[in-house]
Amino acid sequence: MKVLVIDVGGTNVKILASNRQDPIKIPSGRSMTPQEMTRKVLEEAQGWTYDVVSIGYPGIVVRGRPLLEPANLGSGWVQFSYARAFGRPVKMINDAAMQAIGSYEGGVMLFLGLGTGLGSALIADGVLEALEIAHMPYRKGKTFEDYLGMRGLERLGKRRWREHVGHVITMLERALSADYVVVGGGNARLLKRLPKGVRRGDNSQAFVGGERIWKNPTLVPAAMLVPATGRRAGKRRSR
Repeated sequence: MKVLVIDVGGTNVKILASNRQDPIKIPSGRSMTPQEMTRKVLEEAQGWTYDVVSIGYPGIVVRGRPLLEPANLGSGWVQFSYARAFGRPVKMINDAAMQAIGSYEGGVMLFLGLGTGLGSALIADGVLEALEIAHMPYRKGKTFEDYLGMRGLERLGKRRWREHVGHVITMLERALSADYVVVGGGNARLLKRLPKGVRRGDNSQAFVGGERIWKNPTLVPAAMLVPATGRRAGKRRSR
């Protein structure tokens, strides 16, 4: 089975297929709608061979579909029919969860994605657990994302931001009984020293995760991966 993996981000949409070596970046942004995304992906992937599609989505995904519209992209993502547009079976999952799946090496792993927002995922003994901590309260009426996301980095500065990242990692690692922590996302590179039991992830692991979604079905509960169908849902916007 050959898989086309699509990692959707607020800056770029990155794509890679099973039989390809180098990913392709497609600039995105607030004007990027799902129609535009699929059109550009199909143009770039013309001539590629793939049987199924995996999509990492920058927001909450419930039963294989976006729950909310993305904050940093155009609109229409909730109701769009991805399987119809690509003409292949499609499975969609949160982008942080997809990178976490690609980074997993057994046991209980906590994944934190440090980027524009804050992504999170937990894999316990080979099964992905739903985890959304970004908008939970943390300090002084602000959320974890307010401190660890880009807003926190800009408000606090690198030194204080790093201190909060370290504190939150330690707190969550203990609370969730994680064997190890993987820190990914674009801002993970800003961490000078990683606490014991923590390793830096690589964004390329999202492509590994996109393949594992199809090739290791026991890793992700089936109820979390109902193929995207484009049914109607709410129009609120996510992070």
